[in-house]
Amino acid sequence: TPAQFAFVSHPETPYLLLPSVSSERRNYIPIGFMPSDVIASNLCLIVPSANFYHFGVLTSAMHMAWVRSVCGRLKSDYRYSVGIVYNNFPWPDAPDEKARQAIEGAAQAVLVARAYFPDATLADLYDPLSIPPALLKAHQKLDAAVDKAYRKTGFKSDAERVAFLFQRYQALTSLLPVASVKRSRKKPALT
Repeated sequence: TPAQFAFVSHPETPYLLLPSVSSERRNYIPIGFMPSDVIASNLCLIVPSANFYHFGVLTSAMHMAWVRSVCGRLKSDYRYSVGIVYNNFPWPDAPDEKARQAIEGAAQAVLVARAYFPDATLADLYDPLSIPPALLKAHQKLDAAVDKAYRKTGFKSDAERVAFLFQRYQALTSLLPVASVKRSRKKPALT
């Protein structure tokens, strides 16, 4: 009945919390693990039963390149959504155990770097003008580990990451095989 309308999004296990809106100034959306006794508000998204691998991929430059390309905006801030951003994100295709462990280890290093600043909020830690060098270095190592889970050579830029992710998305969602694009070195003739 209408009087009993309710939405319960509270898992019974620890979960990963993502803000639904985050400043466009940040290089990484500040996400984190929450114990089951912390209730997420309607302004947050949760990933129940997430592990360090999930945290690592979601807080990487690869995922942020996807976020910047596909997410909605509130003013100019990122408006993260389950339907557009999370569900359509092309995760690494079954990374081997070594790649998975590299991501998990680097993700734990990010959390350890955060722990060195217990009085700082995530907003303080992820302000691009004041991000602690140890945290930035931990994120850069995580970025390299996640990039290598997608391809061995890694990526040189966010533009390269986005092009790769969209090609991967097309391959995952297309009913027909996706042919690779071959570029000709010759300029087209003018007529």
